[in-house]
Amino acid sequence: MSSNKKSAPLPASSGGLMRFFEDETKGFKMDPKIVVSIPISLIAVSWVIDLFLAP
Repeated sequence: MSSNKKSAPLPASSGGLMRFFEDETKGFKMDPKIVVSIPISLIAVSWVIDLFLAP
């Protein structure tokens, strides 16, 4: 192994990441609770339909 490796240096701080996540994008915004509750409710409804309407 040589001691002259060409690798990218690690960032000194997380300043670049903070700037990235501070940028606002245009578009539709939803609350994360809604995003999680919709699939869970669809799964629950499909289980109920399967239990009560299955022959």
